[in-house]
Amino acid sequence: MSPVDDLAHMAYIADSMDIKPLYLLADSQLLFWRHQSALFTQGVRELIEAEAPKAAYIGASNGDNPEFFSIFVAAMEAAGIRDCRMIPAELKTEDQAFLNAADLVLLAGGDTALGWQAFERNGVKEIIGRKRYDGAVLIGVSAGAVQLGLGGLVGDSTMKVLETFRFAPFYVGAHEEQDEWWNLRALINLSRTDVKGIGIPMGGGAIYYPDGTLEPVRKPLTEFSRQGDEVTETLLLGDESPAAE
Repeated sequence: MSPVDDLAHMAYIADSMDIKPLYLLADSQLLFWRHQSALFTQGVRELIEAEAPKAAYIGASNGDNPEFFSIFVAAMEAAGIRDCRMIPAELKTEDQAFLNAADLVLLAGGDTALGWQAFERNGVKEIIGRKRYDGAVLIGVSAGAVQLGLGGLVGDSTMKVLETFRFAPFYVGAHEEQDEWWNLRALINLSRTDVKGIGIPMGGGAIYYPDGTLEPVRKPLTEFSRQGDEVTETLLLGDESPAAE
């Protein structure tokens, strides 16, 4: 299948299911960011048809830290979403019911592997897999953004690739620009296939649309592309780039 045919196929799948754009954030700054007087999260809210939407916060990657959940609640309230719940790593029946009914799900930052291990253990992996195709809005912050992509780098002495949701067809690196995207470069070099990596700097984000397009938010993205043994680096500019606001 050619790239054009592949994009057409992706668009057909998106139209046949209720797939929303995927929000990949380097950190929580965009949850409170205003562009031309409008909150960034207001655009997210407009994607949700429910009059009283439910928003689920999954904090397994940070050990279910309540302080980070309070930041999420404040951001959602500013966007007009007031029914929020933290979904802990140890799910109760009511937690699972809320997550199944949630219109918006945020995967928090922290330790990518720690969170993923919890998702596999408690069934969240399967639930999120279903929600991707039933109309829920998915937001990944830092480690959560990595989990929504192809995977992350784990291990100390022996590095390996941890495969995750793969909703976005590239590896994600978050706020690692000071290290020149070392982890993201390593992921691409460790891959056995020709892949891409997207580096999202501090304060920035990316929106991955169902038709396969990628939109930088607030700051430029760095795209790493591998073809054979060669890795190329490209700067992707958005409407607000290159100046941060």
